[in-house]
Amino acid sequence: MFKPAALYIGLRYTRAKRRNHFISFISLVSMLGIALGITVLITVLSVMNGFDQEIKKRVFSMVPPITLSSNSGYLSNWQDVQSLLAKNPVVKGTAPFVTGEVLLSVSGATQPAILSGVLANEEKTVSKVAEKMIQGKLSDLQPNHFGIVLGENLARALNVVTGDKITVMTPQASLSPAGVIPRSKRFTVVGIFRAGNGFGFDKGLGFIHLTDAQKLFLMGNNVTGLHVDVQEVFAAPRIAQELRKGLSPSASITTWSDQFGEFFHAIQLEKTMMFLILLLLIAVAAFNLVSTLMMVVNEKESDIAILRTFGATPGTIMAIFIVQGGLVGIMGTLMGLVGGVLLASNVTDLVNWIERVFHIQFLSSNIYFVNYLPSVILVSDILNICAASLILSLLATIYPAWRAAKTDPVESLRYE
Repeated sequence: MFKPAALYIGLRYTRAKRRNHFISFISLVSMLGIALGITVLITVLSVMNGFDQEIKKRVFSMVPPITLSSNSGYLSNWQDVQSLLAKNPVVKGTAPFVTGEVLLSVSGATQPAILSGVLANEEKTVSKVAEKMIQGKLSDLQPNHFGIVLGENLARALNVVTGDKITVMTPQASLSPAGVIPRSKRFTVVGIFRAGNGFGFDKGLGFIHLTDAQKLFLMGNNVTGLHVDVQEVFAAPRIAQELRKGLSPSASITTWSDQFGEFFHAIQLEKTMMFLILLLLIAVAAFNLVSTLMMVVNEKESDIAILRTFGATPGTIMAIFIVQGGLVGIMGTLMGLVGGVLLASNVTDLVNWIERVFHIQFLSSNIYFVNYLPSVILVSDILNICAASLILSLLATIYPAWRAAKTDPVESLRYE
């Protein structure tokens, strides 16, 4: 259909100075509408990608990809299991842990928390807690010293800093002359970490040494389980199934997707729906081409008739107007692509500048995950947006081009 003659004439119609300037204005509006829609869509999806990346960064820095435990509630031969996992090429690191629910108390203030016993050197291979310390170091947790590391919000709620003493109470009971009382132990705060708001890590999580945790929860030499880090975080569910084959039937394996999978699925669904909703902006602008090309067809009716008498086929006529409308769509897409990439690349600095100039704050780390507007441009998003824009633009040209191809030369030239 797209012969050189059709391409030449279509481009000439686009460049030619029309007698009807209103048609030129409508074409320009359609082009700018497509460009604006693409710019907005690229920017919005890039900001959503930025938030998604920030959320994943916070989750994966604290939550191990795979957790191996036992249906009995403890692992007795955890050193052997750890050695077995270390031989797997997809496993980056493993770390034993003992965990339990406790009640933290100091000077009348009481807070519930999840307490995890870890080995600092091994915990570094599966999480980034050590990198998030704002007071003290994770390596300050020494066996039999009964030191504790708290989240920032948890420490603030208890009004403690490094060096303070707190009482840790466990659900296990002890017999005493006064009757059955909860087990408790005094710990010294040796560090405070900040993981960021959003998932409660800072508010309800604490760390102690593995040996101290075994004594506190009466675990003996056993552990609750093993945290496992792997090469591909998003392949953790598949890797977990492969690891299960070499373990005993009583072994229990969970992954990050079991805890946060639905949350990330909801984020992805929200991004998809946002793409479809904002795509309607491009669709409205693209289908403005229908009215534009219909007016062009009416204006060029005599020209079409002359071309038909010279031997132009209906397919050639149709191709001429598809070229003309497609060029508007291509130009609008290119303008939107450039504008969208530029805006998405500088939206963080732009929002920061607006906040400084007008002394306002759009995002607060106390409410959101970050106090700035993150932006991450994905090539896949750009390709999908541009492809959708071009397809909609071409679809909008089909009906006017078909009407032009159906023009009767005799009727058109009767009154010329």
